[in-house]
Amino acid sequence: MVIPLFNHPLFPRPAEGDSVTLSGSEAKHAVTVRRMRVGEGIQLSNGEGLRAIGTVEAIDGNNLLVKVSESHQDAKPDPALVLVQALAKGDRDELAIQAATELGAFAIVPWQADRSISRWEGPKIAKGVERWRVIVAEAAKQALRALTPNVSQPLSTKELAKSFRGYSRVLVLDPTASVSLAKIELPSHGEVAIVVGPEGGISDSELALLESAGAVRVHLGESILRTSTAGMAAISVLQSKLGHWG
Repeated sequence: MVIPLFNHPLFPRPAEGDSVTLSGSEAKHAVTVRRMRVGEGIQLSNGEGLRAIGTVEAIDGNNLLVKVSESHQDAKPDPALVLVQALAKGDRDELAIQAATELGAFAIVPWQADRSISRWEGPKIAKGVERWRVIVAEAAKQALRALTPNVSQPLSTKELAKSFRGYSRVLVLDPTASVSLAKIELPSHGEVAIVVGPEGGISDSELALLESAGAVRVHLGESILRTSTAGMAAISVLQSKLGHWG
């Protein structure tokens, strides 16, 4: 049976035998939606890798008392995969980051590409970032991940190119590329960024700038994937190549 996971600060770090109270919206969800019962297994996570596993010891209204049987810190994947997702219309970018989180992305970077129809400007920036953070937090919980991907502030193309120095490798998904993602060599350590363009694709000037900053263009085969599925496919390929899926 899969043991459900709920968010909790877990401070101070609980030890074996400690009792921890789960309250607020997470506890309400556990009681009213998941219908947790005394004696059932439960996991708690602070979103930064710390995971506590135990059983429901008592339920008082919408509060749960959890008896901890073990706690440990989940290691950061190495190399870690970072999705750079162009803003897209509708919910396509949201579908992309949700799937990427479930598949193991370590971080998410919103990209304001030249051809992005959706624009984050003024108050929309903070609102958009917060919306994405909620989506990845829920996706991480669904996937039982103790590490919730960080969602950074949105970057312009020039800002994105400047950020490449912080990665071990940057891969730009481009259907016109001559190199297949399946054949690309990956670093053994650091972070690998996967850049996904908007619905209209990445402009020639952007491709030139990103390549000059050190990115490598790669393709995913003959099919042209939507912006909502390209990142998902790329992460699946890389996770398999890296052996992160066992």
